Amino acid sequence: MNVNYTCTYWGCEQQTAKEFLANVVNNGYRGVEINLPDDAHFVAEFMTELERIRKTIDRDFIFIAQQVLSNQNESVEDYLKRIKSRLEFLVDLKPTFINSHTGKDYYDFNDNCRIIDCTAEIASKSGIPIVHEIHRGRFTFHLKTLLSYLDRYPTLKLVADLSHFCVVSESNLEDQQELLVKLYPNIHHIHARIGFEQSPQVNNPFAPEWKSYLDRYLGWWEEVMKVQTALHLPLTITPEFGPFPYMPEAPFTKEPLSNQWEINLQMKHYLQQNLFKNG
Repeated sequence: MNVNYTCTYWGCEQQTAKEFLANVVNNGYRGVEINLPDDAHFVAEFMTELERIRKTIDRDFIFIAQQVLSNQNESVEDYLKRIKSRLEFLVDLKPTFINSHTGKDYYDFNDNCRIIDCTAEIASKSGIPIVHEIHRGRFTFHLKTLLSYLDRYPTLKLVADLSHFCVVSESNLEDQQELLVKLYPNIHHIHARIGFEQSPQVNNPFAPEWKSYLDRYLGWWEEVMKVQTALHLPLTITPEFGPFPYMPEAPFTKEPLSNQWEINLQMKHYLQQNLFKNG
């Protein structure tokens, strides 16, 4: 099974675009997933280097643009203006697809549907797919309520960041497996991060105390990918362990308990070696 692994920019903000992309290529990733900063120089350098990589190294190098708006107290109309402006900026960069943090958990169903309709119109006009991330605070925050949106939008595309469901439900979804599988046909991209009942990220997924969690998430990702394969969907995974505040820090020294970059790289290697090794 051919899986393309992409590298998150999250946690690499101290690097230039050229430095970041060089590290991505040198560590065997087939693409990047990035929330581009509000920095015209960075964006220009990123796009120039991306073009060079596609011309000289990998013509199919993947560029996933993230749409993540800052949190503001705003009306639905104001939010719609902001998300429309950001998405129109991103589609002009011609990413492979856009991962959108869409809507708000406290907007009502119909208002979130207006926002989804806005993203769908932009995707249709531009030809750039827009995929909505499962995430706390967005319309996708809760498994059961997300199914109501899929009833209205049966072809809605999702990013599987399943750790957020676990935190919101304060469980490992042991009692919600029948609900979870209903999402599988809609999942087009996976964020490979391990969470638990109280946090979207464990300190190190390869520590023995987290083995049962690692096994559970691996099983979910395999189930998703079997459905993706049957539907002939492309398979992309971003190992997405983040820096503080996702990464716990030691008290007083504020030293991270694990190396974020190394964990993501180790997760890529682990999945390359273990996905479907028994089947």
